Amino acid sequence: MIDLKILRDDTERVRDAIRKKKFECDLDGILELDKKRRVIITETEHLRAAQNTANSAVAKLGKGSPEFLENVKDLKKLAAQVKDAQKNLHDCEETWRQTILTIPNLPHDSVPEGDGANDNQVLNTWGEPDADLPNARPHYDIPWFNDMVDLSRGAKVAGAAFPIFVGPMAALVRALIQFYLDEAINAGYVELMPPLLVNADCATATGQLPDKEGQMYHLAQDDLYLIPTSEVPVTNFYRDEIFESGTLPVYHCASTPCFRREAGSHGKDVRGLNRVHQFDKVELVKWVHPDNSWEELEKLREDAERLLQKLQLPYRLLLMCAGQIGFANAKQYDLEVWAAGQKRWLEVSSCSNFTDFQARRANIRFRDKDGKPRPVHTLNGSGLAVPRVLAAILENNLQKDGRVKIPEVLRERMGRDHIGSESSA
Repeated sequence: MIDLKILRDDTERVRDAIRKKKFECDLDGILELDKKRRVIITETEHLRAAQNTANSAVAKLGKGSPEFLENVKDLKKLAAQVKDAQKNLHDCEETWRQTILTIPNLPHDSVPEGDGANDNQVLNTWGEPDADLPNARPHYDIPWFNDMVDLSRGAKVAGAAFPIFVGPMAALVRALIQFYLDEAINAGYVELMPPLLVNADCATATGQLPDKEGQMYHLAQDDLYLIPTSEVPVTNFYRDEIFESGTLPVYHCASTPCFRREAGSHGKDVRGLNRVHQFDKVELVKWVHPDNSWEELEKLREDAERLLQKLQLPYRLLLMCAGQIGFANAKQYDLEVWAAGQKRWLEVSSCSNFTDFQARRANIRFRDKDGKPRPVHTLNGSGLAVPRVLAAILENNLQKDGRVKIPEVLRERMGRDHIGSESSA
C-alpha cells in the first residue's frame, strides 16, 4: 500500500507510476472515494461529539422530569444517526481499502521505462556463456533424463508439469537445497520452516492478492492458498508487529516447495524443467531501516549471485524495466543462468526492494530514534530456485560419455562426481 500522503499530495507521480508499470487502476475513482471517506469520517466524529455532549447534559437533569424525557427522545434520534453514520463509514472504509489495494508500488527513479524483455538492462555477465560445449544438449533431450525426472508419472499423480525426481536426481535436488541453505545461514540469515498454506490476509500483505489470483492454488473450503513462494509466509512472520529501536536489519531464509498455476504457458518455455507447477526454492527475506534499504538490495543481489558463481554456472544480471517488475516491487534485479543446450537464458532469481509497500499492508513497523513507529522496508530474493538451475547444471556439464559432472561444491553432499546413464539403473 502506498503512502496516503503521496497519493493525495503527489497524485501525478502515482499516475505516472501506474502508467510505467502497465497496470490498470481507476485512480480518479480512488481519489474521489478517499475524499468521500474523509468527509464521512468528519461527519461521524461530529455526531459522536454531539452525542457525548448530549449525554453529559442529560446526566445533569433529574430523571423523570419533562426536560429529561424530552432530551432522552433527542438522544435516541442522535444515537440512531450515529449508528447510521458508523455503518456508512464502515461500508465506505471497506470499499476504500479494496480499491486502494489495486494501486501498485512506485518504481524507483533508477528503474528504466519499458514494456517487455528487450527493455530490461543487462548490467553484467559472469562466466563464459559463449564457451564451446560440444556435448551440450537441452536437458529434456538427454537420453536418461526421463528416467530421473519422471514427468509422465508426475502427470498421473497430480497433472502436467509436476515432476517426480528419482534416485540420483532426487539426491542432486536435495544437495542443491542444502547448499543454498548453508550459504544463506553463513551469510547471516536465520532459517524458518513456515507453513505451505497461507490465508488471504497474508497473500494480500505481500501483494499476491489482489494481483495474482489466477496464478495461485486456492483451497476454497478453507479459504487458504498454497504458497507461490515462501516470501509470503516468511514476510508475514512479523505481521502486525513492531521492531524495537536498534534491532534492524533482520534476515530470514526458508526452503519450501512453491506452487504456481503458470496459466497460459506454452511451447519450448514449458519443456522439461523450464516451467513447472511445483518446485523447490530457498527464499531470502529482509526487514531493514528505510535509510539502508537500497544498500541492502545490493547485498541481497550479491548473496544470490555468489551461489551461481560457486556452482560455476554462467549468468547475467538484469535491471528489470518498469513494465516487467512486480506489482509490489520498487526495484527488481533478475539473475538468468545460461542453459548451453537450449542456448538461452533462464531466470533463476529475482531480488527486489518493496520499500514500505508490503510493510504498510502487513502493518510491520519499527521504532525510530524518537520512539515513533514507522513502516520498515522489506526485501526478498530467490536464493535460488531449483528447477532451472538443475537444467543448467545438466546442460552445461554434460560429458562425452553421456554423464553429467556434478559441480564441485555439491560433490561431498552428493557422495559422487557424476550422474548419468550408468547410475540410473
